[in-house]
Amino acid sequence: MSLFLLTFGALFSIMNPLGSVPIFIGLTQQNTKKEKSHTSFLTSLNVLIILVISYFAGKYVLFLFGISLDSLKIAGGLIIASSGFALLTGKFAEHKGMGKVGVRKDLETRSDISLTPLAIPMLAGPGTISLLITYNQEYHASNEILIILGAMLASAASIYLILRSSQYIAKVLGASGINALSRIIGFIVIAIGIEYITSAIINIVNALKV
Repeated sequence: MSLFLLTFGALFSIMNPLGSVPIFIGLTQQNTKKEKSHTSFLTSLNVLIILVISYFAGKYVLFLFGISLDSLKIAGGLIIASSGFALLTGKFAEHKGMGKVGVRKDLETRSDISLTPLAIPMLAGPGTISLLITYNQEYHASNEILIILGAMLASAASIYLILRSSQYIAKVLGASGINALSRIIGFIVIAIGIEYITSAIINIVNALKV
């Protein structure tokens, strides 16, 4: 149960579906309720597929480029921490590349937004992918793999529920409430990133002592 909560908590915090609510509302404001629900489902499905592929195929990327787990932890930790700072400073959309004029114009003419920009890079970005590659290297038992897959499924389900209820969430919390929650989540995300960096540094130092 602890591994499930650890994985789900880390994935939910780094992906931060609540922070994507205003963007989702803006991109689907011309859509019907049925179309919004369909987009929510496709987005969560795309995220789940990306998570599963990242988890199982990530180790081959490490092998191909000769990247050690500690190096990945440091690089991933920096990406995760930078995402946390973006949440903490209220610049999450800009950090994901959504603030550029050319990107906004492209989105206005795009019919399907479930894969890009919602699934990638808004939700399943580099920080999420590096986290799952690390988990793949650290947890090998069959029951651990099933638990992590369950956490991925729960994360995707939470994304679907949050995006489908985006209008209600925005009405209840308001822009200030969503911003406040994003800042709190940002602080947690920064701590996750720093934890990965420090654990990698400790491993490297201990290896040098041997």
